[in-house]
Order: sequence, then C-alpha cells, then structure tokens
Amino acid sequence: MSKTLFEKIADKEIPATLVYEDEHVVAFKDIDPQAPVHVLIIPRKPIPRIAEAKPEDHAVLGHLLLKAAEVAKKLGLAKTGYRLVFNNGPHAGEAVPHLHCHLLGGRQMKWPPG
Repeated sequence: MSKTLFEKIADKEIPATLVYEDEHVVAFKDIDPQAPVHVLIIPRKPIPRIAEAKPEDHAVLGHLLLKAAEVAKKLGLAKTGYRLVFNNGPHAGEAVPHLHCHLLGGRQMKWPPG
C-alpha cells in the first residue's frame, strides 16, 4: 500500500513547516490555512480516520490531543482559545485518509461551524 501525503511529510519525503514532532506525532502548518493559525497534528501510525481507530490506538490518540494543547500554547493560543477539528469521511471534508487534527486559532470562531 502506498504512503499517504501525511506519511510522506512525517517521513520528511515531502517538505512541510514543522512546528512539533516526537516519536508518536508530527505537527505542521496547513498549506491552505483557514485561520491565522492552522496546524495539522497527525499520528505517525497510519490510522485512516477516527472511525477506524482501534482500542489499542487509545494511547496515541490521547498523546495527540495532549500535544495539540501543547502546540496551541506554544503558538500563543492558550489565552484566547482555539478549535480542534477531526474530519471523518468525505462529507465531513476529509481530503487525506490519515487521521489528523486541525488546530485553528488566531481569530474569533463562529458557531455552528460550516
């Protein structure tokens, strides 16, 4: 099976502006930002989407959320707030079949989201 775009970014086969990485997750700036701050946080493990995560993935998913909060703080969003978004499937806007969290901030968010 071929690698997803995000696996290639995590493996540094495709350049990206990294803002955080460790042995479990990689965070990088989105190339089509929807807010002044728009970062994607992905697990290194190729999980296609949240609906396909397994019970044994709970540790990496928890790690991803904790690192999202850490990245938000590093980027100056902790005081004003930020949004975390997971898309699951084409109707939700999923473009790459590799689980990823959108970290959005730097502006007032609307509710409900579009």
